[in-house]
Order: sequence, then structure tokens, then C-alpha cells
Amino acid sequence: MLKDQDRIFTNLYGQQDWKLKGAQARGVWDNTKDLIALGQDAIIDRMKESGLRGRGGAGFPTGLKWSFMPKESDGRPSYLVVNADESEPGTCKDREIMRFDPHRLLEGCLVAGFAMRAIAAYIYIRGEFVQEAINLEIAIKEAYDAGMIGKNASGSGYDFDIYLHRGAGAYICGEETALIESLEGNKGQPRLKPPFPANVGVWGCPSTVNNVESIAVAPEILRRGEGWFSGLGRPNNTGTKLFCISGHVNKPCNVEEEMGIPLKELIEKHAGGVRGGWDNLLAIIPGGSSVPLLPKSICDDVLMDFDSLREVQSGLGTAAVIVMDKSTDVIRAIERLSHFYKHESCGQCTPCREGTGWMWRVMQRLVSGEAEVEEIDMLINVSKRIEGHTICALGDAAAWPIQGLVRHFRPVIEERIKSRKANKAA
Repeated sequence: MLKDQDRIFTNLYGQQDWKLKGAQARGVWDNTKDLIALGQDAIIDRMKESGLRGRGGAGFPTGLKWSFMPKESDGRPSYLVVNADESEPGTCKDREIMRFDPHRLLEGCLVAGFAMRAIAAYIYIRGEFVQEAINLEIAIKEAYDAGMIGKNASGSGYDFDIYLHRGAGAYICGEETALIESLEGNKGQPRLKPPFPANVGVWGCPSTVNNVESIAVAPEILRRGEGWFSGLGRPNNTGTKLFCISGHVNKPCNVEEEMGIPLKELIEKHAGGVRGGWDNLLAIIPGGSSVPLLPKSICDDVLMDFDSLREVQSGLGTAAVIVMDKSTDVIRAIERLSHFYKHESCGQCTPCREGTGWMWRVMQRLVSGEAEVEEIDMLINVSKRIEGHTICALGDAAAWPIQGLVRHFRPVIEERIKSRKANKAA
């Protein structure tokens, strides 16, 4: 269990002042000038050594991603883009950072932007996050007024601007290239890669898109040392992580914990356990709605990190833990997610545009039991034709919940179809 002194987000619950003075009292903006004085290459090297992997879902090494940015400018400016479009169902961690610890994010923007030789950061925030946007705007003004950002940011001799851009609430804009398109004023649709954003990003300039949590932890890693961060968690899955626990638990919560904590311990210690006790557990979605669910038998001893969850054919994703007890109609739950992905598909790729609607309609029939048993295999076949065949990962996100359902609950689906037929015959 994570010790209190190792927590990065010390105002996660908003019990203290979130404005500049309160943030400084918690150690934010402490010797930021010295962090920048480390130099751009040294900052990136330290981030690599810390083992930090992207907290937005993909888990790509953060330091490595930063290193892709050009070291010599060809005349084009470079930009940092912060993905604050937190739209994954079950996920509510970034909004707490922006609402209660916005200065931690702003300091991270400055340090990360400097390391990548960026002239400005654009924070792309989800349109529905009204209070979060208000708090960020206030924090940005405070940081400018105090000389933390802008000309000669934090006395470092480096000029750096931060802008807040409000989106319109489209899930697809959480994908980095769709986010860039939306930021430019276009329809939010993913771009083909290559070229990658580090070469051709926002306004055709080198850009890096990073999640809020990934950027917010950077200054603290540099202050406390990469060895401290890499000493938490497990090899290749280091550091602390914000977990969002919702669903059938006694105390739904957000909590910062060590990577690799057992799933059962996470729920019992922080969320008051499963409603009706651990034996009443049916299944858990461990990383936001786009990763496959896990039945209780796997949840008993699985660890919460990227590699452990991949080994059981699921994923850490955004670490949004959605708990379902035995009162859940698990087929109906996945059908609801299928409708979400059908609704949020941008329609650019045929497999996703046509396939998400097709899968949802089959899922509707599975809920009522009006399907044939053979359609279960047909559904998996179609999901495999969508998975990996689209420009972005929304096709995968639509396919994986259904694959997880069939993998672990096929007998439940078959029983519903058979009992429906038996009732009709009677």
C-alpha cells in the first residue's frame, strides 16, 4: 500500500486550497527554475529512467515519446498538447487534477514543454468539464501574474505560454490526431499515421499529445528523483497511479495507489469492498469501458498494472475500475457499452462505421435471448474484422468488451437463448 509521503496528488479530494498559494504550500512551483536548469536532454533522460508510462491508456513510455520531438528546429515552432478530453466511461481522474490541483498540471506543462523545446502548451479540455475549465483559467491567470509562465517563465530565461481550449464533448477527440484536428477547428476525425504528430502535428508543426496525469507527475519525478519513482510499483510498471473505482462497491472513490497493487486489495482497502461481500462479485472491468471484463476467478489475485492485465487478456487502460456484482445483467451491461461505441464512432472507417452498429444490434438480441446460438461466433468473427482494421483504436474499443463477454460468459448467453426458446415452445 502506498505511503502518504509518496503521494503526488496531495489535494485529490479538494480539502485544501487549490489556488496558487495553496499549491505552493504543497510543494508545487518549488524551485521550478532549477528543474529547467537541468537541461532538455537531462530531463528527458530522467523521465526515461523513471519508467513512467503514459497514463491515458496506451501505456507508451513517456520519456521515449518526448524524445521523438526534433532537437533542431527547421523554422517551425513545436507544441505540447495536453489531452484533457477525459471521455472514457468510468474514468474521472483527470478532472480531479484539473479541479483541485491545476497548478500541478501547469508546472508539468512548463517542464515538459521546455524538455521538448515547445513554445506553448494547449490544454484541450472536455466541453462538459465546466468547473474544471473555470479553475484552470483562474490558475493560468495566477501563474502568468506570478511570472511562473509567459516571458522568462519562473525566472528560467525560457518563454512559454499555456492556452486552454474547450472541446465539444466528442469521445473520438480523445484520440490524439482527432484532438489535433479539433484543436485546428476541423471535424474531430483521426488522421492516418505516419506522419506522426512529433513530425506533423497541430498546424503542421511538431507536437506531442500527452494525458493530464502523465504531464502532472513530471515535475515531482524530477524533484524527488527518478529512482524514487522507479522504486514504486513493479519493473516496467513503475510509480503511482490514480484509480477510479465505481459500480457496485460500498464507497466509490478516486485513489492514488502504487502500480501493481492487487485488484482485490485496491477495492477492499479503498472502496469499502464489493456490495454484499467479495463472494457477491460477478465481474470487473479493470481499465475503463474499452478493455475486456474479467470474471471473479481472475479478479481474486490479478495485479493492477499494464503487463499483469495484458497477461489475462485485458488491460489497465485508464485504470477506471468498474465493479459488477451478481445482480448485474452482464449481457445488458456490455450491450449498453456497444451502443456507446456505435454512437461515438466518427464514421470515417467502414469497419467501425458499419460494424459497431451491427454488433450493437446483435447485442440487443442477445439481451432478450431472441438470437440464435450460432450468432455468438458470428459476433466474435465480426469483432475480429473490426479490431485492428481502423485508423484509430475506437474499433478495438468497440470489439474488446464483446470479446471479453463471450470469452468469460458464453454459457450465460447460451442459457438465455435456450430459455427463451423453451418459454416460446411452452
